[in-house]
Amino acid sequence: MQFSEQWLRSWVNPSLNTDELSYLLTMAGLEVEEVNAAAPAFSGVVIAEVKEVVKHENADRLRVTKVDAGTGELIQIVCGAPNVAVGLKVPCALPGAVLPGDFKIKPTKMRGVESGGMLCSGKELGVPDDADGLLLLPADAPVGTSIRDYLSLDDSLFTLKITPNRADCLSIKGLAREVAALTDSALQPVAIAPVVPAHDQTLPVRIDAPQGCGRYIGRVVKGVNAAAPTPDWMKRRLERSGLRSISAIVDVTNYILLELGQPMHAFDLAKLDGAITVRMARAGEKLVCLNEQEVALGDHLMVIADDSKPVAIAGIMGGLGSGVTTASQDVFLESAFFAPEMIAGKARELGFGSDSSYRFERGVDFQQQRDAIERATALIVEICGGEAGPLTEAQGQLPQRQAVAVRSARVNKVLGLDLVPDAIAAIFSRLGLDYDNTAEGFAVAPPAFRFDIEIEEDLIEEVARVYGYDAIPSDAPRSRMKMLPLPETRRPRELIRQQLAARDYQEVVSYAFVDERWERDFAGNADPVRLINPIAAQMSVMRSTLLGGLVDVLVGNVNRKQPRVRVFEVARTFRKSAEGFDQPEKIAGLAWGSRLPEQWGAKTERVDFFDVKADVEALLHPQPAEFRKAAHPACHPGRCAEIFLAGQLVGVIGELHPQWVQQYDLPSAPVVFELEYAVVEAQRHVKAAPVSKFQPVRRDLALVVDEQVEVGAMLASFRQVAAEIVSEVALFDVYRGKGVPEGKKSLAFRVLLQDQAKTLTDAEVEVVVSSLLEAVSTNHGATLRL
Repeated sequence: MQFSEQWLRSWVNPSLNTDELSYLLTMAGLEVEEVNAAAPAFSGVVIAEVKEVVKHENADRLRVTKVDAGTGELIQIVCGAPNVAVGLKVPCALPGAVLPGDFKIKPTKMRGVESGGMLCSGKELGVPDDADGLLLLPADAPVGTSIRDYLSLDDSLFTLKITPNRADCLSIKGLAREVAALTDSALQPVAIAPVVPAHDQTLPVRIDAPQGCGRYIGRVVKGVNAAAPTPDWMKRRLERSGLRSISAIVDVTNYILLELGQPMHAFDLAKLDGAITVRMARAGEKLVCLNEQEVALGDHLMVIADDSKPVAIAGIMGGLGSGVTTASQDVFLESAFFAPEMIAGKARELGFGSDSSYRFERGVDFQQQRDAIERATALIVEICGGEAGPLTEAQGQLPQRQAVAVRSARVNKVLGLDLVPDAIAAIFSRLGLDYDNTAEGFAVAPPAFRFDIEIEEDLIEEVARVYGYDAIPSDAPRSRMKMLPLPETRRPRELIRQQLAARDYQEVVSYAFVDERWERDFAGNADPVRLINPIAAQMSVMRSTLLGGLVDVLVGNVNRKQPRVRVFEVARTFRKSAEGFDQPEKIAGLAWGSRLPEQWGAKTERVDFFDVKADVEALLHPQPAEFRKAAHPACHPGRCAEIFLAGQLVGVIGELHPQWVQQYDLPSAPVVFELEYAVVEAQRHVKAAPVSKFQPVRRDLALVVDEQVEVGAMLASFRQVAAEIVSEVALFDVYRGKGVPEGKKSLAFRVLLQDQAKTLTDAEVEVVVSSLLEAVSTNHGATLRL
């Protein structure tokens, strides 16, 4: 919301300068985003009247003028503006004046003619103006008066970031009420007196949707001059609040919106057919709104209708066909209260909003409709003339405000203060809150303009705001604290992060809301958890995998010419279950580019599946991981494996599928992994074991197997039969070629045997080796290579 400081100070004028007022509002929860001057700095410009205009003898486009600037004598000024004429009141920069941009005015000669100043346009003064040429002032502008004073240019424009719960501050009245409470200053509201009816013509009004419309007041104003100009003071206040002047009657309704916070609408009475009814829309009805957009009205929308058609969408926008124009002679003014729940979300659904819907959906004071229409009527009659008729009013269901109990002791405990009940009561009084004393504190009746006061904590917040957040002592908390035990079977989260960082990964944080395409591509999930109200079209579902976010990070880095990317993320995922929804945590990583940073000591090689497999094994250590060939939607069909711990599936690892590499425009495929975080966090009890004093025995087994036999499966067979004296079984060579039959491969395993108590004999070693050979022969058809 934007407003003029001078307008606010006409209601309440605390002894604070602009910066102090800005700080006060921000600390009270009404964040001031920016404060701008209404006009740039300049000096020495006064109001002058043009007394004489003659053609310049040496220039076709210049005029020689004589003006009265209140100095006691006429001043000759050469002017090139096309609209200069005798009798006009215009700004005049006298010698010594300094205009915006540090442009200094001094006597000079223009084409041989003396010029003792400068007649100014709005652009030259930094003042918005539609005139092509000089800034034209009203005929009654006092000659010699400073233009800054006359146009109130020493003003500041505040832009506030009002939170949705503070709809009461979306007006000058509400802001003034707030500043008066915060500073304990006198509030000087505009006096609103009932307009005496000059005729008895009325337009009947009826409410058929009482739950949505609590009050509807109307009045006929006849014989108006809708083409009358809007007064400069009103145009100025509207423009400084971010609204452009349209026409006098529309400007008055906008002015009431800004001044009192009450949205209003004016209908051309001649375009209405019969009585006004507030009702729900009917099937098939349509309306062309003031923004010239045609809307198909559903039965969930509330409308203002005459006897034959809808003429406005209640609380959102009026219809084009019944709107006031400069040719209108009789108007029907409306002032109503619409329930927030009936307006909320409707403007977004229609694809457009308005200042009215912005306020109605947050809550408008439901007791000020009569004051608003009286104020608007008085302004219209003053500006446009005409005669006002009596008010017609219909009432539906107005909000019922229940008293909210607040305990004095609770206020002090939450805020860390020691306020006596009288001090709390004084704050409530300053805020305009009616209350009754109770045994424990107060029963406060929320006023009609405060929809945000519903529970005790709301009132505690009000005490804190008025008392001053910065005045609340910042005492250090005192409590008895002790270290909580961390089970030995669970690794600290930070340690896991450090472990990945030590392996050259960088942590990223991505949105849990993702593109539905990611779920389909990277998880094969055709039925993700959908958001009812997504913040963006491309963030419409909840992720069930972290891989999409990591690939998106990679795409961003590749587009910025990064040669090497290694990232990981620890976060929750979301999936449907029989009970509703599960939110398991996962840890995922991605590696792309060179295996090592560019250096002289090693040639550049691309990271591959086995590099990342080593990272996963290190992450899961000391738990032995088993990798089994598998298929996954995100991964290359032949370069993907599922990860098992103790026979339980815990994750997946693989090279990104070529289809997604092409689709996401990647130069080459990254390698990705994803694990259940719970299994990464779990760890075995640490068991101490002595180092054997006896020499280990090594046996190398070269086994010939079919090409399709997996090394992982053979290692699993070895582990199943290995005796206690087998300390290690590892693959160290793979051979295909001469001496090995076609369709076969030779796998060489290193077997280390060692006993803690004695030196092993050849017989003991052979027994163990034979059992290992028998296991792989039976399970995989392995034979010793001769």
